Amino acid sequence: MSIQSNQVKYESLVNIYQSLDATTKRLEKTDILANFFSNIGAELLPIVTIMALGRVFPVWSEEELGIGSKLLMKAIATVVGITPEDVEDQIRDQGDIGAASELLFKKKSQTTFFSKPLTIEMVYHNLRKVASVSGNRAQSRKIAIILELLSLASPDEAKYITRTVLEELRVGVGEGTIRDAISQAFNVDKNIIDRAHMLTNDLGLVARVAQEEGVEGLQKLSLKPGKPVKPMLAQLAEGIKASVDEMGRVFCETKYDGIRVQIHKKGSKIMIFTRRLENISNAVPDVIQYIENSLPDEDFIVEGEIIVTDNGKPISFQYILQRVRRKYDIEKAMEEVPLTLYLFDVLYYQKPLIDAPLEIRRETLESIVKLEENKIQLSKQVKTDRENIEEAEKLFKDSIDQGHEGIMIKDPTAPYIPGIRGKKMLKYKAEPETLDVVVVGGTYGKGKRAHFVGSYLLALSDEFGDLKTIAHAATGLDDQMLLELSERMEKLIVERKGQKIAVKPHIFLEVAYSEIVKSPEYESGYSLRFPVIKRIRDDLSLEDIDTVQRVNSMFKGH
Repeated sequence: MSIQSNQVKYESLVNIYQSLDATTKRLEKTDILANFFSNIGAELLPIVTIMALGRVFPVWSEEELGIGSKLLMKAIATVVGITPEDVEDQIRDQGDIGAASELLFKKKSQTTFFSKPLTIEMVYHNLRKVASVSGNRAQSRKIAIILELLSLASPDEAKYITRTVLEELRVGVGEGTIRDAISQAFNVDKNIIDRAHMLTNDLGLVARVAQEEGVEGLQKLSLKPGKPVKPMLAQLAEGIKASVDEMGRVFCETKYDGIRVQIHKKGSKIMIFTRRLENISNAVPDVIQYIENSLPDEDFIVEGEIIVTDNGKPISFQYILQRVRRKYDIEKAMEEVPLTLYLFDVLYYQKPLIDAPLEIRRETLESIVKLEENKIQLSKQVKTDRENIEEAEKLFKDSIDQGHEGIMIKDPTAPYIPGIRGKKMLKYKAEPETLDVVVVGGTYGKGKRAHFVGSYLLALSDEFGDLKTIAHAATGLDDQMLLELSERMEKLIVERKGQKIAVKPHIFLEVAYSEIVKSPEYESGYSLRFPVIKRIRDDLSLEDIDTVQRVNSMFKGH
């Protein structure tokens, strides 16, 4: 019999966290979570599903706790009876706020007489309550909510509450493990769970429907405006002719060097999400205005690329990143960095369209958009086949001449498949091969550059989602970018040994290189000759980085 929510102590979830932390084997983690999920009531299941990821809001939510490490250290210090500086020292020693909290709570001089045990529901709802606090004395009111939890917490509970506040659970569980656990707990095929998750982007909902309604309920789930879905991903094309020959009939479109966005309209609200599902609506009011002026007053989901242009020519990708990361002086930024939106797909208009072929989706998109020069356009497209390959080649040349990256080659009969990188959508670029990687460490420079991280340790993902190092890169960034990256890395350090540091995997880079070589020096088994950092990719997530398998196939292809 499943346990109802008001009966479940937070301690039981902490025990699960500890069990997950005690193994590195994904199958064991899946077993632990599946057993837990199968014994939880339907009301609580969505809560424990998201908390197993170390969050209380989905990544695409506009809501955030808004509690930084300094504020959290102040709360810990108050409960334990020490200074925030003492907490900071302990975090530095332990390398993690959770481990430091656990140790400090064990050592605190005054014994707390627990008036009531913490429940999962109380921790979840209190943390969500923090996000709604604003206005006068917001910080002190946020701290009061955290203090209520921490004053009732055991050392083990404090460890995971503080980690959840900062969304750094550190138990080695990602969405893939959660999906597998839901499948196992409720005896539902993984492919059905995968599709339900792709369409809803809500693992809590998927878990609850799997438990209560099984396969039939899951198959009824579909995408809805307001909840972003993971974008369909492209593979690299071997060449234009080979790609067209394989597909037969193709749609070729200019590949723009910008930020890919998914735009939702639900009722009167317009929301704009990046490919990593971050809501950037507040940073781009001009794009929202374009949408309001150019699309119908209906619910929809459209997809496109935001770029920055100067006299019609695209300019540096980094300018777009600065715009979408901007939180202040938005109006000034709108004048200095004007944006153009190129739309290329529609996923929902009056009804879900992802199972419709691309040619139908494109026709629908063309029928609903009112174009406006330098503001909102459709991606430039040619429709061609094996007999007219020169049309695709001409579009490629024109796109490069106009300063764009290359072209996309798409199968017009293909449905939209969220989160999947397949052969129905290919990208062909003029530039040499690059890899999307994550930074996992670095080495500080010497002399005048002693305050810069001068060399970055880069990693890829393996088939289990684990990170494997592949190279150090030390060239490609100017002093301004070096300083920005160094400041960001300082906040992500988890270990320091002399000049070398290890960091949380939160910084993504695009790296060019001259050759892939075999190397026992790195965990991937490969290394890159002459790696050069091309740009920071804040639009990526861990699920977007390149894989060891891809590098292996590229190496064998040489």
